[in-house]
Amino acid sequence: MTDKNVDHGLWAATAPAAPTLTPFKGDKDTDVAIIGGGFTGLSAALYLAESGTDALLLESRHVGFGGSGRNVGLVNAGLWLPPEDVIKIVGNEHGENLVEFLGKSPDMVYELIEKHQISCEAIRVGTLHCGHSPAGLKSLEAREAQWQKRGAPVKLLSQEETTKKTGSNKFCGALLDERAGTVQPLSYVRGLAHAAVAAGANLFDNSPVTGLEKKNGRWELTTPGGTIRAKSVILATQGYPEAAFENKLNSLIPFNYFQFATPPLSDSIREKVLCEGHAAWDTALILSSYRFDDANRFIVGSVGQVINGGFNVHESWARRTIRKVFPAIPTTELEYAWGGRIAMTTDHIPRFHMPDESFVTVTSYNGRGIGPGTVFGKLMAQLVNGEVESKDVPLPLQREKAIFMRNLRGLFYETGARLYHTTQRRI
Repeated sequence: MTDKNVDHGLWAATAPAAPTLTPFKGDKDTDVAIIGGGFTGLSAALYLAESGTDALLLESRHVGFGGSGRNVGLVNAGLWLPPEDVIKIVGNEHGENLVEFLGKSPDMVYELIEKHQISCEAIRVGTLHCGHSPAGLKSLEAREAQWQKRGAPVKLLSQEETTKKTGSNKFCGALLDERAGTVQPLSYVRGLAHAAVAAGANLFDNSPVTGLEKKNGRWELTTPGGTIRAKSVILATQGYPEAAFENKLNSLIPFNYFQFATPPLSDSIREKVLCEGHAAWDTALILSSYRFDDANRFIVGSVGQVINGGFNVHESWARRTIRKVFPAIPTTELEYAWGGRIAMTTDHIPRFHMPDESFVTVTSYNGRGIGPGTVFGKLMAQLVNGEVESKDVPLPLQREKAIFMRNLRGLFYETGARLYHTTQRRI
């Protein structure tokens, strides 16, 4: 597996090619400069190009390099927090709007996939949030009540129903959310890039922004290959800020997630495990996720790093988890391993910053990047286009601030994950 233990793992091996891009060179004026080539930045670029606005996107590495190309691929509705917790943290002025806005985010994802015929293994049969314990099931009951109060198509399944849908008897029940689904995330983000290029957006890779300054009413962005002057800027770097924005890591908790994938399994196994095409994750504090790809590879993930000494611990855990939680899977052979960084905040709520009327960023989706990234990218594009106002953004406007003892918090999560994965579900 060594040669396949790379940053983007299985996703890089199975995704269609990205559009051919080049580093930015020269001197150019544009209406909107977008920094970051993930879900958020490409959604913004696509919307602006289709609206006839001159948009230029700068990606420091390659399209989907960050979390957009590494994540699990669950297109979930809302945030990790239940609706009423979101409202309590955000406040009544924005809370209910944020819950509704993100609750509908999968709609936009699948509409874009259909409109632009993006080949990304898209499935929309819902996801299963599985109760790993009686306490976990109780928390799911509260989520069900809160979402049903808002008319969402969610349903709490019994243990027997959950066993039938998952192929595992290790869960006390599960919350089925029919709004949700899965994609191959790197394929989806590359598909957005193709659509943006086709619509007329200017995309450049290997073009880190090394300097940003406002001069004479316009933003001047410096790259190794030249200079861009823009009326407005959308910053969409999320968990992988680099060059001129590297200090923005100070406002994020270091939090990592890994995944392992088996070789392709037989159709007969698919008839027993997650047999209706759902993806699943559990309610444990150190959560785990489970899904298949189109080639019947079983993918299991959890909190932690498969670099910096964590590989063996997490690999052993992945094998034990397959054997104990999904005994119908006849092999624990693992073909791919990969991982990435989640842009996480202390309260699990995204951040909206607008230090200037022509500079906007929404960051930190806390592990829910696909839906929120897609809808917030469009919303920020509408904001700089003058179609909406800052008061229409369903988040409070905040100042950026560093997280106290962020590295210690990150060490706590990684140490906790390794300890948990060393002791969990031993035979």
